[in-house]
Amino acid sequence: MAGLLGTPSSAAILTSRIFPSHTSKPSSFFLPPSSSGRQFYGGMGVLLNKGRPRVSVSNVATEVSPSQEQKRAASKENQRPVYPFAAIVGQDEMKLCLLLNVIDPKIGGVMIMGDRGTGKSTTVRSLVDLLPEIRVVSGDPFNSDPEDPEVQGPEVREKIMRGEELSVIPTKINMVDLPLGATEDRVCGTIDIEKALTEGVKAFEPGLLAKANRGILYVDEVNLLDDHLVDVLLDSAASGWNTVEREGISISHPARFILIGSGNPEEGELRPQLLDRFGMHAQVGTVRDAELRVKIVEERSRFDKNPKEFRESYTAEQDKLQEQISSARSTLSSVSLDHDLRVKISKVCSELNVDGLRGDIVTNRAARALAALKGRDKVTPEDIATVIPNCLRHRLRKDPLESIDSGVLVIEKFYEVFA
Repeated sequence: MAGLLGTPSSAAILTSRIFPSHTSKPSSFFLPPSSSGRQFYGGMGVLLNKGRPRVSVSNVATEVSPSQEQKRAASKENQRPVYPFAAIVGQDEMKLCLLLNVIDPKIGGVMIMGDRGTGKSTTVRSLVDLLPEIRVVSGDPFNSDPEDPEVQGPEVREKIMRGEELSVIPTKINMVDLPLGATEDRVCGTIDIEKALTEGVKAFEPGLLAKANRGILYVDEVNLLDDHLVDVLLDSAASGWNTVEREGISISHPARFILIGSGNPEEGELRPQLLDRFGMHAQVGTVRDAELRVKIVEERSRFDKNPKEFRESYTAEQDKLQEQISSARSTLSSVSLDHDLRVKISKVCSELNVDGLRGDIVTNRAARALAALKGRDKVTPEDIATVIPNCLRHRLRKDPLESIDSGVLVIEKFYEVFA
């Protein structure tokens, strides 16, 4: 990007600073027989047939005991080792887009497209170590926020209405993988048939969208995803809620997540409706420099030989980057963006014929997140120049047969407006 901007880019400066050279079974909602009509419980509507007694909603999840915490820590230790984010060589554009989305989840996610074998999936999954902690209600399958009603599950909202005290615990932001072969029931949630047969009650078993609430939903090879699952993602991404209609039961729960997708454009394009839902778009290319390629191969060989030792060698860099992310998240609300810069951003979007206002909103948010990551409280034109190609280029295509712009058109228009 430095070549496009003509000056050392923010991404390059940022990279030198922050990148050194070097599942349990879901809880169920039990729905005993109930009275006629539709009953609403804190955002969850249960549609019932007439002549049945009143519905009560309860969660079987219990407090997390110390022994459970020890088991969880032990299981985490035995999990498959993840390649450290700080050890990834190059691909600065992709890494920057991912970091900005962690700092401000309302940016709307990132779509990563590029050649096969360029580390797209490895980079996304390496984010797990850097994800900050959030406060959630203990035992809630939706990772409910104890303070924000917009991301609270139905049972938590019921407890608040009754004036009950909530048990709150800190936990890391969750990353959920959406397999290409997943069924709609597994993604949205379904009726627990086992409970229905053994106990004679209707029980709702939350799906992947419930698990991803307030977290990250990652879809590898998203351009190969079945159309019916794309429709589900579109609906949830648009409203922030997932509604399940199964066997006479209507249930709604929060599903606000950072949507991250990756894919190879040679294997097929993404539907325009879903592409527009991604806040940012990162393009990944194969590294051509021979020395850099050798370094990548050597680092990967070190990791495969002894993953634990390799991860320990990057502990300091990982901790430093995690602290930087946490600091940026805490100061994000105080970062200001001047009115004249907002007007120029909107002028760029208007002159590029970007449909809707999503491009304006995402560019504003991404520029503020970048300023926060750099430790500043004010956005500069350089911040905007760094993020605006990633925020707009996937919104320019009018003909489905056209390829996504590399960002040159956006940069040219940026300099024309900001000159």
